[in-house]
Amino acid sequence: MGMAEEIRILLVKNSNMSVSALAKLLETTPQNLNYKLKYDDFRESELRKIADLLGYELKIGFVKKKVR
Repeated sequence: MGMAEEIRILLVKNSNMSVSALAKLLETTPQNLNYKLKYDDFRESELRKIADLLGYELKIGFVKKKVR
């Protein structure tokens, strides 16, 4: 699941916020946010801000692959 899909789920299930409302809080246009959601094109700083606005913490990490 991509970050864009996770953001859409959080908007619907947890905050009942529209994309337009989130765009306003992010100080961007709804068109720009929809583009980012369509192409899953977010900077880490944008993801952290979105997480904070929706009441979440963003955690990104690497997990070591199992060696065969």
